[in-house]
Amino acid sequence: MRKIILAYSGGLDTSVIIHWLKKNMRAEVICLAANVGQGLKEIVSLKKRALKCGAAKIYLEDLREEFARDFIMPALQAGAIYEGEYYLSAALSRPLISKHLVKVARREKAEFVAHGCTGKGNDQVRFEVSIASLAPDIKVIAPVREWELKSREEEIDYAKRHRLSIKTTKKSPYSLDKNLWGVSIECGVLEDPWREPPEDIYQMTSSHLRGGPKGGPKKGEYIEIGFQKGIPVSINGRKLSLVRLIEEVNLRAGRHGIGRSDMVENRLVGIKSREIYEAPGASLLHQARRALEGLTLERELLHFKQGVALRYAELIYYGLWYSPLREALDKFVGETQKRVTGTVRIKMNKGNGIVCGRKSPYSLYSYELATYDKEDIFDQRLAKGFIELWGLPIKGFKK
Repeated sequence: MRKIILAYSGGLDTSVIIHWLKKNMRAEVICLAANVGQGLKEIVSLKKRALKCGAAKIYLEDLREEFARDFIMPALQAGAIYEGEYYLSAALSRPLISKHLVKVARREKAEFVAHGCTGKGNDQVRFEVSIASLAPDIKVIAPVREWELKSREEEIDYAKRHRLSIKTTKKSPYSLDKNLWGVSIECGVLEDPWREPPEDIYQMTSSHLRGGPKGGPKKGEYIEIGFQKGIPVSINGRKLSLVRLIEEVNLRAGRHGIGRSDMVENRLVGIKSREIYEAPGASLLHQARRALEGLTLERELLHFKQGVALRYAELIYYGLWYSPLREALDKFVGETQKRVTGTVRIKMNKGNGIVCGRKSPYSLYSYELATYDKEDIFDQRLAKGFIELWGLPIKGFKK
């Protein structure tokens, strides 16, 4: 009997896929469930659910440290945010999961791997391009692109007919993807870009607009984040591991309602899609590190790096993590981060995180040059000649 290694999330699609693969491909389905920070409760239920749906075996891999160190941190240092709002939480996890799918396939001597992505999404590209980069001999199966089930409602009916263990219901048809770096939420009423997202879809952030237990603190809160070479290392002077630090920033920023995005984004396959994202920790850490760059990077380098950040985000979004360009850009980004060391203070309040202080031993800020007080050493008389020379090309062009 052929073996198929399935990237198993525990959601509707992958739960139905286990049964479908067994029935239609007469295969032994072995699941890989990657713990990338979706929460202990979710992880504990995965094994039981997979086996109930017919899996022969399930590998539960704790990949949080690797995810934070080798995927989240390079993206954070690069400043990678897709279309200004998406912090790439799901996109960053796909090349990591693909890497471990290949490892399990080799261990089990399997020729096939499978995923639960749709034919109109981005994740199919991320999985398949990553797998092809790492193991071009392994074949990929994508049941959702092939089967006769045309909607999530039909998948729910299929699961009920075959008594499969699922959490999704027709009353709550949302598709959620949660990890250490954020949550992606889609489907249901969210497919209408005019409809306001229901409050109950949010997983990591409290509403800052209403009272009650989910209303968040009424007073603002300060947080100080320490960085070493563009990597966060401490909160309020207390050193933490990467995973613990991200979890704590998620908690602190999330209770102030920070990090929500409601965007219509441009998918790789060419369609626009309405997506709801929560990324409280990612939002705050990007903001803090960017503030530190403003203090420590020379102007031309800073401006050029902002262009690199856009390209880096596209490479992640487009599933090109293992591309030579991304690896080459890492060298440039690493060079830029050598002096991005210091501390940033942020005030969190009612959905906002506002930088209100920054310091660094590599600061390029000079009080004596910037001040208008008596300590000023800037010779303002030189400005006249500078302006004349600076504007000379424009002056000549206009004649």
